[in-house]
Amino acid sequence: MEFVFDYQLPDAMLIKQYLHELKLPRSFISHVKFAGAILLNGSPVTVKQEIKMGDQLILIQPAEDGHDTVIPSYEKLDIIYEDRDILVINKAAQTVSIPSIQNPSSSIANHVKGYYVEQDYENKVIHIVTRLDRDTTGLMLIAKHRLAHALLDRQIRNRQIERFYFALSSKPHWESHGFIDAPIARDPESIITRIVDSSGKDALTEYFLLQAFPDSAFLKLQLHTGRTHQIRVHMNHVNGPLIGDDLYGGPLTKILSRQALHCGELVFLHPFTNEKMRLTAALPDDMQQWIFERTKESC
Repeated sequence: MEFVFDYQLPDAMLIKQYLHELKLPRSFISHVKFAGAILLNGSPVTVKQEIKMGDQLILIQPAEDGHDTVIPSYEKLDIIYEDRDILVINKAAQTVSIPSIQNPSSSIANHVKGYYVEQDYENKVIHIVTRLDRDTTGLMLIAKHRLAHALLDRQIRNRQIERFYFALSSKPHWESHGFIDAPIARDPESIITRIVDSSGKDALTEYFLLQAFPDSAFLKLQLHTGRTHQIRVHMNHVNGPLIGDDLYGGPLTKILSRQALHCGELVFLHPFTNEKMRLTAALPDDMQQWIFERTKESC
């Protein structure tokens, strides 16, 4: 894969310095130096070569063949957006993000690997940037090569990627807007669940009340931190566990037997064009049915 940079600065500098100015990850630069190639106006050079206005720099990254441990599967992906660098999909419920002993070939990573194989893409390593729990639906951001992954990870560390979720809480009474600021730690009595505890890591969830029903509420939530099970733990902490989330005390229903949580909006900067990306995915059928039935009852 080639990455092309047209040098437009008035003053010349060493390629090494220019790559630093571009804020490219050191690990990526090292990988290109030792396993790929650096071309200046079509000729191989080292990073000690000078670059001046009008020059074209090309970094060539070797193909990423992928790990044999990720078995390709060929389930159809619901693709929301795709270009050379990123892939955004709408994940269904009952699908884990990455393979495990229990799910060696049915994860999103397996499905993406199968899609890459079908498309005969050069890079076949799966770079998942934002994961979702097994039964949480919605948008997942996937980088299509190691540089895109590194640049998007940087945005996550800098809290520049905004993730908005839609949820059905079992508590009907909410303020129109507020924050849940409560640290989250591992539950000492479980290998799966988390709890609110002063020993935990800071966790901040912002909520907006969209619609209230006699037995529940429809909320929009923004994660300002990314702790495991953050929304589910915070909802339980304020006595409003998610409908269908029996792991955290939410009621199971005929309509919703999984946590009513959907990542419906992602906002981030494209790692190469710097364009602000805002991608959305509609609510899944089960959550729409819950809202429809309760709205109909109130008419």
